[in-house]
Amino acid sequence: MTLTHRFRALLGAALLSALPFVAGTSTALASTDPQTLTFGVAPGPYGDMVNQTIKPQLEKKGYKVVVREFSDYVQPNLALANGSIDANLFQHSLYLEKFAADKGLKLEKLIIVPTASMGFYSKKIHSLDELKKGDVITLSNDATNLARGLRFLQSLGLITIKPELDATKASEKDIVDNPRGLVFKPLEAAQLPRTLDSVTASLVNGNFAFAAGLKLSTALKLETLDENLKNVIAVRADDIDKPFAKDIKAAVESEEYAAAINAPGSVFSEFQKPEWMKARAAQ
Repeated sequence: MTLTHRFRALLGAALLSALPFVAGTSTALASTDPQTLTFGVAPGPYGDMVNQTIKPQLEKKGYKVVVREFSDYVQPNLALANGSIDANLFQHSLYLEKFAADKGLKLEKLIIVPTASMGFYSKKIHSLDELKKGDVITLSNDATNLARGLRFLQSLGLITIKPELDATKASEKDIVDNPRGLVFKPLEAAQLPRTLDSVTASLVNGNFAFAAGLKLSTALKLETLDENLKNVIAVRADDIDKPFAKDIKAAVESEEYAAAINAPGSVFSEFQKPEWMKARAAQ
């Protein structure tokens, strides 16, 4: 055997003898590294909800929890579908179902959470009685939240809409009576708080109201939320029965979560509760 061949043989033997140690070390490191769960949220209070009321429960189970904020209502679902995040919390059931169907995404609701309602905000008037012909009101332009806004306006007695309103295809054409001659201007939801300096009023979704520093108590009127308009934690359909999804659901259903939500002074105490929480509190 030449010197070169002998060196190669010795080197090979040394590498083989080291492999069990390397493999064992890698396995040990992997087993002690906590599973990271990344939540996607839109601007507003739901990142705080994850950090303050959900994250502590998951950390007790060995998870590392990260909150990633997106600027709109589109990217959190796309990121969930492509695996960039593990769950999101920003949307109601109607929006989730419509978005998933339109984009061909396999996303599912995991659990409903307390939700900040849409509010009728204004810097120009102090009562709905002050509204007059030509006054501009802005509202969200995505179909499900536009339909929601129109139903809210009807509940306030400002307009009448078609009884067969399709929540997935709603538009201003669904208004059949506008006795005060108001002008409705649909815009991207994130822009609505900024319009308050130039229009008479705006219907602002709860999360963007909080992000803009608007308080629920300052709204002229607040929407009463149907169950399908309360926000949900969503995951990929393939993950709905996985341990991490069950652990998220258990965290939200925990007594610790309820205590944090209802704590005196908590902003979440003003949110409208899902029916499952109301039923549990009544027991």
